[in-house]
Amino acid sequence: MKKLILILLAAVAVISTSFFAFASQDNPSKITAYYFHGSFRCPTCTAMEKYSREAVETNFKDKLASGKLEFKAVNVEERGNEHFVNDYQLYTKSLILSLVKDGKKVKSKNLDKIWQLARNKQKFIAYVTGEINGFMEGVE
Repeated sequence: MKKLILILLAAVAVISTSFFAFASQDNPSKITAYYFHGSFRCPTCTAMEKYSREAVETNFKDKLASGKLEFKAVNVEERGNEHFVNDYQLYTKSLILSLVKDGKKVKSKNLDKIWQLARNKQKFIAYVTGEINGFMEGVE
């Protein structure tokens, strides 16, 4: 009987160790490209979200598919999203890159030139793509 209990305990230990090792490798770090906006959406703000999404979805398909990168548009005026204003010191519509490791925000970057480039889609997308590439260096 003692031998059976020891075998069962050993099996549970091996299974749980394998599970936690797999879970920690599953998604050790993730970058989220957040486009933050309010309820009122002017044409420029809507275009900036569209260009941001296009830059991510066109140039980072493999990172999106692997779950290492995601794009989220967030209305900071909706209930439950107010904390983002303080979390990222938001004062206007913004595109923020945020790195999360093991469930904790490690670093973030405000891509503040999106306003200057909002009327030039190609420069806007090139800027966002370059910033994401730079942000991802050394993350994996």
